[in-house]
Amino acid sequence: MNQVYTDQLNRRIELQAQPKRIISLVPSLTELLYHFGLDNETVGITKFCIEPEHWFRSKSRIGGTKQVHHNRIAALNPDLIIANKEENWKEDIEALMMHYPVWMTDIHTVYDAIAMIRGLGEVLGVTSQATKTADQIVQQLNHWKLERPTLPVSVGYLIWQSPLMVAGQNTFIHDMLVQGGFRNAFAAYDRYPQISIEELTSVKPDCLFLSSEPYPFREKHRTYWQEQLPDSQIILVDGMIFSWYGSRMIHATPYFRSLWSQIR
Repeated sequence: MNQVYTDQLNRRIELQAQPKRIISLVPSLTELLYHFGLDNETVGITKFCIEPEHWFRSKSRIGGTKQVHHNRIAALNPDLIIANKEENWKEDIEALMMHYPVWMTDIHTVYDAIAMIRGLGEVLGVTSQATKTADQIVQQLNHWKLERPTLPVSVGYLIWQSPLMVAGQNTFIHDMLVQGGFRNAFAAYDRYPQISIEELTSVKPDCLFLSSEPYPFREKHRTYWQEQLPDSQIILVDGMIFSWYGSRMIHATPYFRSLWSQIR
């Protein structure tokens, strides 16, 4: 008897059996599949699915998150594709849906991600592992809420250098900042706005976080921005912690703790 599941776009996905040939189109979800122990079942990933490294080197790559090669996907004959509304192109996904079951994720908050972990665990037949992971993340976040500083510092979170782009509201990064005890200096902006250097300097955030991805900010950028914002503390941060929804979230609260130890 076929099983019917509902994805995060409220679409009904019908599966004839537990998936045995899975393709992930999202790096953070590829890492989650590894965390679930689905090595044999995961047959295809994108060229941006860099974790775990041995999967990146050994699994079949079907292109990028936004430029998939449909012929490579067809050759892998998947019985489930996992994708994301934001990270994958709508046209690609709609074309894939005509041939394969596609389970869509749509994540704007930490608790969207936790719900995704539970839901995906059910679809993949790893409910126990998924529940354990989700419960661990929730427990850690609840403990951190009691521990974190009560007066949040304002933070500008830079994701791109040229043009300048920051993380605004209605993003997973924004909610991660809030969960970390920080106040997003660009919360009045929606999604990932492009801003001018004058806008950034006029906001005068207490801290400017330079993310390691999608733009690879390095020490030279920290030095540059320290000159532009002499009264702000410029910190290079791990972009995976702030933007990878999935098992990476297990490492979030220890990372928040380490960040606060750096803040003056």
